[in-house]
Amino acid sequence: MADRYYVVREDILPEAIQKTILVKSLLSSGSAATVHEAVERAGLSRSAFYKYKDGVYELNEITQERIITVSMDLEHRAGVLSSVLALVASQEGNVLTMNQSIPLQGFANVVLSIDVSQVAGDATELMELLRRQPGVRKASIIGRG
Repeated sequence: MADRYYVVREDILPEAIQKTILVKSLLSSGSAATVHEAVERAGLSRSAFYKYKDGVYELNEITQERIITVSMDLEHRAGVLSSVLALVASQEGNVLTMNQSIPLQGFANVVLSIDVSQVAGDATELMELLRRQPGVRKASIIGRG
């Protein structure tokens, strides 16, 4: 069965879920240095924190962390990959990983993982710009995270 997600108002969440969110906030802000310290301050057991930590997120945390994986077929000529990377950077995208195949029949496949959390608009606009970039034969999103 596929994972299902819900948006739920905080005041109706069980106390353990609310405290898990507090612990995660204490850790991410640096207000607590360790899980032990954070759960102690929040009044939550370590086992409850570990039970819920990977299943509960603040809405802004989910929307801010956006990573797409893009597969592109690029013409094998000087400067094409460089111009693609410059385009991603100009749109405030951050390339996290890059893998390029050996060119065959004049084209090379390039797979980029891109953090698009700072990109104005959405990933579809960036994809349209990539598809119009000279030397890009095709470009598609093959993963999101």
